[in-house]
Amino acid sequence: MKEIKAIIQPHMLGKVMRALHELPHFPGVTVTPARGQGRGRGAGGAFKITEDGIDYHNKVALDVYCSEACAAEIADAIRKAAHTGLEGDGILVIAEVEQVVRIRTGEGQERAV
Repeated sequence: MKEIKAIIQPHMLGKVMRALHELPHFPGVTVTPARGQGRGRGAGGAFKITEDGIDYHNKVALDVYCSEACAAEIADAIRKAAHTGLEGDGILVIAEVEQVVRIRTGEGQERAV
């Protein structure tokens, strides 16, 4: 099992969701509003400290749990759909998941997603 986490620009969410729903084995996604601060520092960077603290950027976090066989296809669909070529496009992480259990039915692993 794999966990795919992506942090993307909010205005790219519709495009990413359309790309995911075109996949034959899309297991579902959790979408969470997020705020963050990337690597932008120094002259011309996006890092700005004010009296109120750090200037954060609005982002959207996506979480997908899937079989190992589908992970590369799902991650590639997110990457392609979220790409603008500009700074702040986001980040994509694929991690191993030891166990997944559907709360309602008790089903595990691939049957749970």
